[in-house]
Parts: sequence; structure tokens; C-alpha cells
Amino acid sequence: MEVLSSLVAILAKAGLALLLVNEVRGFVLAAPVLYGMYEAGGAIMAVWIGVCSLAGIALSVIGPTMVARKLDLI
Repeated sequence: MEVLSSLVAILAKAGLALLLVNEVRGFVLAAPVLYGMYEAGGAIMAVWIGVCSLAGIALSVIGPTMVARKLDLI
């Protein structure tokens, strides 16, 4: 039983580390979108595409976080 609880603890820590890497990935993906909006000078179409891109990135980052919370990993 001790081995099983140790294995579960290691897997939970690995999952938490992967979750943090996913958060960093979201920030890395958002940077080019924000820079593109800056370069476009704030045109309405560029802002709209930027908002949509950032919303997609946010969903890909927030979704796994919410699932992890439901599974009591966080």
C-alpha cells in the first residue's frame, strides 16, 4: 500500500508540473498575438483577431486547470 501511495504522490506532482508548463505555454503563445496587434496599430480587425486568438489560448490553458481542480489535483 505504501508503494501505491508513493506512486500516486509522484504522479500528482508530475501532473502539477505539467500544468505549470501549460501555463507558461499560454504566455508564450500570447506574446506574438499581442505584438501583432501592436504592429497593426490597433486596427479593428487586428484587435478582433487578437481577442479571438487570446480567447482560444485562454481556453486551452484554463480548461486543463479546471479539470485538475475537479480531480482534486490542485
